[in-house]
Amino acid sequence: MSHVLAGPPGDCCRRTVQHVGEKRGTIETVAGVETYVSRPKDGSNKKIILFFADVYGPIYINSQLIMDYWAENGYLVVALDYFEDDSMTKHPDRQAPGFNWQAWLVRKQTRAPELIGPWIEAIRKDYGSSDSKYVCVGYCFGAPYVCEFLTKDWILAGAFGHPAFLNESHIQNVKKPLLLSCAETDHTFPLEARRKAEDMLVANKATYFIQVFGSVQHGFALRADPSIPVQKWAREESARSILNWFNHFCDL
Repeated sequence: MSHVLAGPPGDCCRRTVQHVGEKRGTIETVAGVETYVSRPKDGSNKKIILFFADVYGPIYINSQLIMDYWAENGYLVVALDYFEDDSMTKHPDRQAPGFNWQAWLVRKQTRAPELIGPWIEAIRKDYGSSDSKYVCVGYCFGAPYVCEFLTKDWILAGAFGHPAFLNESHIQNVKKPLLLSCAETDHTFPLEARRKAEDMLVANKATYFIQVFGSVQHGFALRADPSIPVQKWAREESARSILNWFNHFCDL
């Protein structure tokens, strides 16, 4: 039996601080799914980031700004909307007692894998090339998909932030380098689970990097309050660290 390491998204995942900025990317349809695509200035597809969003989805300014940051640094970034225009951004009543949060999670967790497989095939066919290098990143809801793709030979490395829905098998089966960007206070991935994951990575002689940000909570890497200095810094440093992690493996 594979025990749970990171539980499901909690009530805090229904709260966000919306960031301010202008997106640079475009929304395109890939394998029948709306996809946010942010391109580097030179239009290159030599380095491609597959982005797996949290419950607010990729068609959300917070996620788009981070993807644009990586695109500005040389990556083609693509992110499917596996919530099919039904992310938390579409539910202004998401914190009201009448909103069935658990039922929504079950529906989305069932549906997302059905969309991801065909979408990946289309991305590799229509956006990639024979010399493209692929990496992947996911947050909360999207973290387990990163681990699943880190079992593939064609993925170079991955990263996740404040994960949800992780079992021990997700970590146990990782074959490629993994960065874990974590919050000191995280209801889904608490200290004991984080240390268990590290023990498993050590035992497997995996290539990994763990960063833990003090004084922030689950969701900091996408939904931090930029008016609070420690949260703003942690969000930016997490994105920068993931960029450098991907650079290390893509530029070898």
